[in-house]
Amino acid sequence: MKAWMQGATALKTTTLGSAIRYTLGIWSRLTLFLDNPEIWLDNNPTERGLRGPVIGRRNHFGSKSARGTVVAGTMYSLVESAKAAGVDPIAYLVEVATRAKRNPGAVLLPAAFKTAA
Repeated sequence: MKAWMQGATALKTTTLGSAIRYTLGIWSRLTLFLDNPEIWLDNNPTERGLRGPVIGRRNHFGSKSARGTVVAGTMYSLVESAKAAGVDPIAYLVEVATRAKRNPGAVLLPAAFKTAA
């Protein structure tokens, strides 16, 4: 496909020419997953991760609490980040809460928890 695009004679001012230039400009990012198996081929896991918060958003409309909405968003983010890192979300949240009691303001990201566990 890259060779075809490089050899294409489409005018730069046409839609096809613009699309070819754009694609060739980001080619290394488009093919990055070929060299690194940790990069997802598609974004289906991300889409599935966002589904819960999107569905739950309706539940937060009636809360009338901006702080409650922020807390719910933070919890969704922590749980989905833990899942993406291959960490048990419950174990991660328990450890985060325990550490927060001992050291307020400390940050424990799921990747760091995974290496410490």
